[in-house]
Amino acid sequence: MSRYLLDSVIVIDHFNGVEAATEFLATHGRDCVISVITRAETLAGFPTTSEPLARVLLDKFATLPVTVEVADTAARLRRAHRWKLPDAIQAAFAIQEGLTLVTRNTRDFKSGGPITVETPY
Repeated sequence: MSRYLLDSVIVIDHFNGVEAATEFLATHGRDCVISVITRAETLAGFPTTSEPLARVLLDKFATLPVTVEVADTAARLRRAHRWKLPDAIQAAFAIQEGLTLVTRNTRDFKSGGPITVETPY
C-alpha cells in the first residue's frame, strides 16, 4: 500500500544528482506514488531528446489523476492557504488518498498544517 506522495522537487533532485533524493527513492520507492502535477513538472525540465529517461523512472510509480473531489479540495486549500494551484492540488491528493507528502517545500507545507509532510533531507 502506498504511503508517500512524491512532490516534484524530490524527483527533480534525483535527476540533478542529489544523493539524498536518490537514497529516499531507493529506500521508499515501492511505497510512493506521484501525481499528474509531479509528472508534468518533472517532464517539463527535460529536453525532448532526454524525456524518455525521465519517463522510465516516472512510469515506475502509480500516477494519481485529478478528480472532481481533488479539484474541489484544492480550491478550498488554495483559498485558505493562498497556495499556488499546483501546491494546492498536491495537498489535495495527499488528503484524499491519506498520503504523506514528501517534499523540500517547507515554505508552503509546514508541520501541523492540513496535511502530513515529510522532509527527507
